[in-house]
Amino acid sequence: MFVRKNMTAKGLLRFSGGHILWITGWAVLVTVLYELLHAEWFEIPLLPLSLIGTAVAFYVGFKNNQAYDRLWEARKIWGAIVNSSRAWGSAVKGFVGNQFTKEDLSDGEIHHVREKLIYRHVAWLYALRNQLLIPTPWEHISQHRLIADATRKRMQRFGVGLLGEDISEEMLQKYIPENEYERLINYKNTATQIIDQQAADLAKLRKQNLIDDFRHMELQKILYDFYVHQGKAERIKKFPLPRQYGGMSLIFIGIFIFLLPIGMVSEFHRLGPYGPMLSIPFTVLVSWIFLMMELVGDYSENPFEGLGNDIPMLSLCRVIEIDLLEMLDEKDLPKPIEAVNDVLM
Repeated sequence: MFVRKNMTAKGLLRFSGGHILWITGWAVLVTVLYELLHAEWFEIPLLPLSLIGTAVAFYVGFKNNQAYDRLWEARKIWGAIVNSSRAWGSAVKGFVGNQFTKEDLSDGEIHHVREKLIYRHVAWLYALRNQLLIPTPWEHISQHRLIADATRKRMQRFGVGLLGEDISEEMLQKYIPENEYERLINYKNTATQIIDQQAADLAKLRKQNLIDDFRHMELQKILYDFYVHQGKAERIKKFPLPRQYGGMSLIFIGIFIFLLPIGMVSEFHRLGPYGPMLSIPFTVLVSWIFLMMELVGDYSENPFEGLGNDIPMLSLCRVIEIDLLEMLDEKDLPKPIEAVNDVLM
């Protein structure tokens, strides 16, 4: 997530990549050909060109609205995970105890039981984040070599590479009990199996009368909420913005940019001998604006991609982790995740 209020000019140019170079090259080429050939046939009236531009703008606007909806829904899902996680920690701390046991456990033993349930939930957070970052075929990292290479570089400067080595594996080893670690991480869906292990532990606690039926059901309801949140996040991750919308907008913008300098140079030619040269910066500006609209939507439609536009999952995991550890009265707390290069991961 970009945290800077306004993007700098350098940031905008970096975000648009090398696109401005080929746009400028095409505008210059059309202008030079028009001047050298003196070809009146090499013209496009502005009326049909403006109709195409209007249609493309509406189409891109629709796509960007859908991309923003996916991004905002992802943030709401993680907001719900934050709330449910705090409820889980509070419920575990308040429900698990000696109220229904025949033989009381010591305070240390009760604390260990609560700690195990809370620690395993923290592991679930990092496991879910890891799974949501696995690339899908429609994400930029999975495209042809030029786009994939550019995406890897962008990840290092404005993505998951900002914090060096990923800490998720370290967190899984830290918070999953040693006797469960190898088994849980070898599942195809580790996050799902961690919640299932939580449910198995709740059943054991019920047998030991460390919780009663009502508290067992309430804790199980919170686990169900975690399944719901995980399923919603996986839906966004594993179902793309329909490609007939996501892909066609780039084609339409390409057609518009191809035609634009042909219409602009003939129109500016009426201003005098230097008019065609003036068409170049205006062509580049209009083309760049349309292309930036496309790129903003394109990089917003996948909110779990590992880039700067992502939901700050790592930061949210750390916020929850700190809250839950404080519920256990721990003092040695990890530091909050800070933004690097104006990006909060």
